[in-house]
Amino acid sequence: MTVESNEYIGMIHSYEIEAGNFTKAGEAASSIKRLLRQLGVDANVIRRVSIAAYEAEMNMVIHSIGGNIQIEISPKAIVFKAVDEGPGIEDVNLAMEEGFSTAKEWARELGFGAGMGLPNIKRCSDEFHIQSEVGQGTYLEAKFIL
Repeated sequence: MTVESNEYIGMIHSYEIEAGNFTKAGEAASSIKRLLRQLGVDANVIRRVSIAAYEAEMNMVIHSIGGNIQIEISPKAIVFKAVDEGPGIEDVNLAMEEGFSTAKEWARELGFGAGMGLPNIKRCSDEFHIQSEVGQGTYLEAKFIL
């Protein structure tokens, strides 16, 4: 099965993310990984998209009041979007620095909040854009060239 000949091409696959729900955390990233495998996407691309999806999903679970992840697949690229409601990011440039985190102590005790989420998403993607407004939420888009 090739990406070009599949009915999933051009469709937007959407996943709702529930804030604070660590029981379901990672389910969207796992579903995306399964879908990409089913489509026969290159294993390296699957790995990169999966890492980005997991990092974005965990950021929403930990920091937001909920959100949505969307993935659109074309014969040339995978576009990943994460949109959340929540506090927004006060200083995006600072948040992009490895090791910077605003995670609360409870999240750190669970093993999260190392400050690598956004830098990992950027590192894994071919194109990366993030926009955030305090009090409104965050919009993140990552593109992966096939």
